[in-house]
Amino acid sequence: MNRLSEILNYNAQYVSSKKYVDLQTSKFPDKKMIIFSCMDTRLTQLLPEAMNLQNGDAKIIKNAGAIISHPFGSIMRSIIVAIYELKADEIFVVGHHGCGMAQINVPSILKSMKEQGIPATTFETLKYSGIDLVDWLKGFDCVESSIRESVEKIRMHPLIPKSVAVHGLIMNSETGSLDVIVNGYESHA
Repeated sequence: MNRLSEILNYNAQYVSSKKYVDLQTSKFPDKKMIIFSCMDTRLTQLLPEAMNLQNGDAKIIKNAGAIISHPFGSIMRSIIVAIYELKADEIFVVGHHGCGMAQINVPSILKSMKEQGIPATTFETLKYSGIDLVDWLKGFDCVESSIRESVEKIRMHPLIPKSVAVHGLIMNSETGSLDVIVNGYESHA
């Protein structure tokens, strides 16, 4: 049985036994929070549990490294929608120790792309179009600095109200321990 079949079989049982009832909530975050974090699998359950979040408490947005690469990209659009449409009023940028984006090997990724059938002409077209794949795929050298940069990009965005506190935290991906890098309340003072 393939993964899709496994998921669909489980889902049919899940729905028929009404397991979803205990998880029902509204689209509005109960704690009026946005969590922007890394997509690392170690954080899937650890992050909400370590932050005492239940289903429905927060809007959780994830990407590789909790990096905001463009001020008008999909991450910022999601944050802005959560503020103005879904009534969130506080943002937590949560990175973590041992993040793969700190060790990302871009030449290895490009090599893997070629090995998996992406033609050289695609790379040439992207380069000709002004897209620098090395820059686009790069990670960061220091998780603390990366968190500060993401916090600052959110805080200084022209469409983010000054009343929204933007915090930066680093999580230990083994224990869930949190360290404050940027206290968003102090930024308002």
